[in-house]
Amino acid sequence: MSEMQIQNVLQQMRQLTQANGVEGVQGGNQPARVGGADFQNVLRESLRGVNEVQQQASDLQTRFELGDENVSLPQVMVAMSKSSIAFEATNQVRNRLLNAYQEIMRMQV
Repeated sequence: MSEMQIQNVLQQMRQLTQANGVEGVQGGNQPARVGGADFQNVLRESLRGVNEVQQQASDLQTRFELGDENVSLPQVMVAMSKSSIAFEATNQVRNRLLNAYQEIMRMQV
């Protein structure tokens, strides 16, 4: 994943957390403590947002399979794509955090 793509994913995560009412991440790599938000809260809310997107996609899929006339195939496909992208972004963040943790553990004090 290129640096440009990583920055794009981070920007989308910031937008998601701000849409969910979580403040605390400013532009760049500078964390901020606005309203008591910290990394743990931002991460928790991001994961909740991804879970919510996945549940909505699953619900739309089930409703479509049961023949709900208010749900179309394109709606289901878009929801499933959003869910997949959100999960992949979360997985990439997890990988980056794990790599950072492992690098810190290898440092000699």
